[in-house]
Amino acid sequence: MPELPDVTVYAEHLERLLKGATLRKVRLASPFVLRSVAPPPGVLEGRALRGVSRLGKRLVFSFDELFFVLHLMIAGRLQWKAGVASAPIPIPKKIGLLSLDFDRGSLLLREASPKKRAWVRVVEGRAALAALDPGGLEPLEATREAFVARLRSENHTLKRALTDPTLFSGIGNAYSDEILHAAKLSPVALTSRLADRDAGRLFDATRATLAGWTDRLRREAGDAFPEKVTAFREDMAVHGKFGKPCPVCGTAVQRIVYESNETNYCPKCQTGGKLLADRSLSRLLRGDWPKSLEELEERKDLRRQPGAADHS
Repeated sequence: MPELPDVTVYAEHLERLLKGATLRKVRLASPFVLRSVAPPPGVLEGRALRGVSRLGKRLVFSFDELFFVLHLMIAGRLQWKAGVASAPIPIPKKIGLLSLDFDRGSLLLREASPKKRAWVRVVEGRAALAALDPGGLEPLEATREAFVARLRSENHTLKRALTDPTLFSGIGNAYSDEILHAAKLSPVALTSRLADRDAGRLFDATRATLAGWTDRLRREAGDAFPEKVTAFREDMAVHGKFGKPCPVCGTAVQRIVYESNETNYCPKCQTGGKLLADRSLSRLLRGDWPKSLEELEERKDLRRQPGAADHS
């Protein structure tokens, strides 16, 4: 899912490309992408775009007091095609959801996943727009005191707190893994038990991680519209790196899998060598789940011994 750094860079490029441009046509290839009834998307046609901004993980296209709000969800991606409104770009079959045709070109919304979750809404007025804001604190704008207060406002694991859009804005599965690794904190540590020193370290890691990746994505895109938007990047420390060495200590990255989400962490850097029980594997292995890196390595050594397969 595109998160704060990705959505910020999307918004910046769209602002440069389209601010002041006239929206000529809204073409819907899938009626299910539209999650609002009134006002209809057609009211935006013929209006000049005043700006593009980020609202959590959403993109907001402002047409005076009318707003086109787009949430990419997990697999939604944008593609920009320069051209003229009189010759609109065809919407790709199967993966194409809609097109916003401006007098400078077309902005296409695509979603490769068979589960079409991306959505758009058209709302009128600032109050209606504010109603779509989950209310999370902006992590790059907050003071240390405000960040820590929001962190401790509810008792959750650090992973859940960082990814709760009502607590913090724009942080999802990928960057929460990177933040917690940078802070050297366990993803399952409870916010209510977090020491002041650790809370301050988490604040610093959050700002450094999000700002650092935003700048990196800006540099990667350059003047071109960002096309390679992904939650799995080669330079990430732990996210999507299960089994690979931690870039800090070399320990194999571990993970916790829950439904369609997974948490990646380094047991040496973040959990004092303790392995966090994966729920599905814990049920399968029951009391056989290794509790430490040492126990995990011992089991690997046993499996490597001749004849070990005969006793499995």
